[in-house]
Amino acid sequence: MTAFVLMGVAGSGKSTVGRRVAAELALTFIEGDDFHPQSNVQKMAGGMPLTNEDRAPWIEALAKGINTREPKRDAVVACSALNRFVRDLLQERIAEPTHFILLSADASILQERLSQRSQHFMKAGMLHSQLDALEWPKDAIVIDVARPIDAVCVDVVNAVLRTTTHS
Repeated sequence: MTAFVLMGVAGSGKSTVGRRVAAELALTFIEGDDFHPQSNVQKMAGGMPLTNEDRAPWIEALAKGINTREPKRDAVVACSALNRFVRDLLQERIAEPTHFILLSADASILQERLSQRSQHFMKAGMLHSQLDALEWPKDAIVIDVARPIDAVCVDVVNAVLRTTTHS
């Protein structure tokens, strides 16, 4: 089993792309936001960025969810994984190979996307703090999400397929 973590700041398309890729490849989709403790959700909804101390219980819960998922098959995980602390903790806690795919775009594109979504706790005003927190990983596959969603999904599918055939 392998976990493919779609990472990036809010508005990069982690959940949308993740669901589509998981469905196309018959993989399990795991939404990282579902594992946030209520205190984190309230903090972010209030415009306060999370600290690594805030992130630790979230990542512990997410890793447990990944490790105990059913059905047992490769998974696509939507998780911001903005900094090395989070990525290292995920790799320590997930009991299988973990690959990171960074979904990236210019801030103006991400800001526009965030301004159009009203139901999510992560508001457009938080984008700057996420971009500041983003530590670019050295070993992630980087995919430009400024293109149409279909093209982005094709690139992510191809990245997953390339990784699984070389693992």
